[in-house]
Amino acid sequence: MVNDTISDMLTRIRNASSVKHHLVQVPFTKITVAIASVLKSENYIEDFQEFSETNKKFLLVLLKYKGKGRDQQSVITTLKRISKPGLRVYTSAKELPVVLGNFGIALISTPKGIMTNIQAKKLGIGGEILCYIW
Repeated sequence: MVNDTISDMLTRIRNASSVKHHLVQVPFTKITVAIASVLKSENYIEDFQEFSETNKKFLLVLLKYKGKGRDQQSVITTLKRISKPGLRVYTSAKELPVVLGNFGIALISTPKGIMTNIQAKKLGIGGEILCYIW
């Protein structure tokens, strides 16, 4: 059993993109679905789908690549976990992080759900910084 499902999801995506796999199987939780939907809306992944197998639910995440053939490169170059179970990192609306001059995103867990740092800034709310993606 995994204690930190967010780190597990990010590590699976990071490992699969490094060896150029197109599909990743991630354990199904509400937070992994929310993260996958944000990644899809920000065009970091192609799609995701719920999959059930003998009383276990999984998410199948279809990774996105640019280029063709052997020269394919993953759209996601870096996934960096910020807030961990042992050390939570929170931010206010005024101090939301800027990732690579807004070329990357930060996923923020807010009272209104998981969203990017740009969306949280527009709404004027802060929360827990989950990870940086670029």
